[in-house]
Amino acid sequence: MGDSRVKEVKKTSIGGQALIEGIMMKGPSKIATAVRKPDGEIEIKESEINPIFKHRFFKLPFIRGSFVLIDSLINGVKELMYSAEFYGEDYEEDAFDRFIKKVFKDKADTAIIYASVIMALIFSVGIFILGPTLLTNVLKNIVKNSFLLNLIEGIIRVFLFVGYVYLVSKLDDIKRVFMYHGAEHKTIYCYEYGEELTVENVRKYSTLHPRCGTSFMINVMLISILVFSFFGWPNPLLRLLIRLAMLPVIAGLSYELNRYVGKCNSENILTKIITYPGFLIQKITTIEPDDPMIEVAIAAMEKVIPLKGEDDRW
Repeated sequence: MGDSRVKEVKKTSIGGQALIEGIMMKGPSKIATAVRKPDGEIEIKESEINPIFKHRFFKLPFIRGSFVLIDSLINGVKELMYSAEFYGEDYEEDAFDRFIKKVFKDKADTAIIYASVIMALIFSVGIFILGPTLLTNVLKNIVKNSFLLNLIEGIIRVFLFVGYVYLVSKLDDIKRVFMYHGAEHKTIYCYEYGEELTVENVRKYSTLHPRCGTSFMINVMLISILVFSFFGWPNPLLRLLIRLAMLPVIAGLSYELNRYVGKCNSENILTKIITYPGFLIQKITTIEPDDPMIEVAIAAMEKVIPLKGEDDRW
């Protein structure tokens, strides 16, 4: 946190996502998206949470991680598209958009959201999961130890992810998204400490938060090294199948780890060790916001705080 306070008032389940000139906050029962429009006004959209996976099976520990991730991706893309509408006057439909609208007609927007999530998952799995194992395979005749091969694969995976994040962080539009990301974290911290949500109060908090999705992704990559090591280094096809099959397990473990650090005291030595890799990456994905960005984060946050203060306890 960077100051003398070490005891948080509460741990909230409220989380968020940075958008194009805006922020989405998700509370226990509502989602609120606040966007700073080109004219300077803040537009707020509220909606009730309607999870895709409703059966209690999907809420079981170690099972829920993958389904929470998918649900979050779908909601995130939906709200991202909403925020883009305010800044998309010059947007021209491509052939894919026209095809989707022709096939799905009035459900085209929903189809585009799901297609975007599927393509994002394919891209992520291909680049960050399957790519490193194929690259590492060229060393199998030199490195005979299967754990060492899995470790090299993991290092390549982390390197690719960090390199990707660093490169996109240099884009001007992404820098502003990362500033909103920082505003989101600072606002959540302010609420957790029980302070009034004002720009002045929010400003003094850290941009690094243990429950961040960036930390989740790093946990996935680090945990995958250990999990994949149990299967040795079989032939490429079997290895690819194992990687794909174990992804839900790894996502489940990573989610539970995020929940653990989200509940623990931030000064706990184990919590510090677990959150350290994620905080390093968050130093790239979060940037100190300006005051208007904090105002947007506060506007979204205020709409999702439950009437009963304990309903959002993590």
